[in-house]
Amino acid sequence: MGERCGWAGPDQIYFEYHDTEWGVPEYDSRALWEKLILDGFQAGLSWITILKKREGFQKAFQGFDPNVIATWGEEDVARLVADPGIVRHRGKIVATIGNAQAWQRIEAQEGFAEFLWKYVDFQPVQNRWATLAEVPAETEISKQISKDLKKAGFKFCGPTIVYAFMQAVGMVNDHLVSCPCHDRVAQLGQGGFPGR
Repeated sequence: MGERCGWAGPDQIYFEYHDTEWGVPEYDSRALWEKLILDGFQAGLSWITILKKREGFQKAFQGFDPNVIATWGEEDVARLVADPGIVRHRGKIVATIGNAQAWQRIEAQEGFAEFLWKYVDFQPVQNRWATLAEVPAETEISKQISKDLKKAGFKFCGPTIVYAFMQAVGMVNDHLVSCPCHDRVAQLGQGGFPGR
């Protein structure tokens, strides 16, 4: 049995995230939206900051229901800017409300999960990286998704954020081949997108 991917740790919360969640294919539209929002909040910060505040985020954003958040206004922005349980970045908070409205439009048209997974032909990309140095920060696909999300009204979704999101939600399996999670995550992705 190999070692975990080198980026995971040293905190236990990081190990648990790496071992149980990162790279596991996610097909639920709401859960995908939540993870994209959290990746947007991470911009300029370390992921451990977000992990440690994740419960605070879930509470402050009422379970990350985009249909609720899409109706929020200035009063809600003021409440969130004052909430020490989250990253208090006004621009990212305002963007989250706009991103909820953009999610609603995409969800009504084709489904947010379908919108995202079509870029990888509804099947996780199985990479076989030997070292962290081989893993890209962005790809042509993440650039395209970023461009199309922005066109749809999303903010804080640049190609690097989108690629980190793709890794997190299992659109790509970027566990190193030496990592014990690589093969398990590959197996989880074998069925591909439900109903396809």
